[in-house]
Amino acid sequence: MMLANFLQRAIMQGIPLLYGSTGEIITEKSGNLNLGIPGIMYVGGISGVIGAFFYEQHAASLNPVLAVMIPLFCSILGSLLMGLIYSFLTVTLRANQNVTGLALTTFGVGVGNFFGGSLAKLAGSDIPSINLTQTSGFFRKQLFAAGDSGWFGQIFLSHSFLAYASIVISLVTAYVLSHTRIGLQLRAVGENPATADAAGINVGKYKYFATCIGSVTAGLGGLYYVMDYANGVWSNDGFGDRGWLAIALVIFAVWRPNFSILGSILFGGLYIVHMYIRNLDVSGQELFKMLPYVVTILFLIVISMRRKREAQPPAHLGQSYFREER
Repeated sequence: MMLANFLQRAIMQGIPLLYGSTGEIITEKSGNLNLGIPGIMYVGGISGVIGAFFYEQHAASLNPVLAVMIPLFCSILGSLLMGLIYSFLTVTLRANQNVTGLALTTFGVGVGNFFGGSLAKLAGSDIPSINLTQTSGFFRKQLFAAGDSGWFGQIFLSHSFLAYASIVISLVTAYVLSHTRIGLQLRAVGENPATADAAGINVGKYKYFATCIGSVTAGLGGLYYVMDYANGVWSNDGFGDRGWLAIALVIFAVWRPNFSILGSILFGGLYIVHMYIRNLDVSGQELFKMLPYVVTILFLIVISMRRKREAQPPAHLGQSYFREER
């Protein structure tokens, strides 16, 4: 059934966007605008690839638990390091957040391509590509018997644990931000850090914490893309513009992680809809790939005209906090 296949592919395409947007929402709620998400997702992906590559090279037989945990731990570590770099530059040194984020994206892509090419040479490949099908098989293992449930199983039950984890993380994030003391204090830091500081909230600590947690979450999107969506094949510059789509999804979801779940499926469907249209030339395909951005721009215009506070970004987003100016 073509519709079931399309929806399944749309969900798979949207999962990296969901990880990236959830991570960026966590970061932006603290007032930090991290445009380095594309680079962080790239580093998260290549870090997992590095761990999986060396484990496959040196293990006589792969242990399923280690085959999953090693790339997962490496991805978290690499993404966390990127988050710490961004936090140190923007929170401690008070560097411009826009410039820092863009530099982090360029740096992350460069790091990914460098190590991707290096690993390809170690593997004896003539092209900058690495195939980790054994490890990918463990990541892509379905949690449920999707084949016995018809179209429902194909759409909703045929995904890996990382796909379901992204939904759980988004829902938990939405709950924490809206219903817990930590979430309230984090939102206070993003709205008015001076007032939060006067109330005894450690502004720098919350900004570091949110940025690092957000970076780790976004990095898992890169790991999912490589190990699940791409079947364990790493190719330099293979991510495309998914990192930027994740940032666009933040605006579309009006900074609400639970809204990002449906938004990621919509964006994923719009991104691949050209593959289901017959007799479409290359130019037409590129036009259809613009649809998520067009939808985001139109939605941004609508929410800007309505001027509802709940649909606006944190008031102090993108601005460094100087305690001396309080």
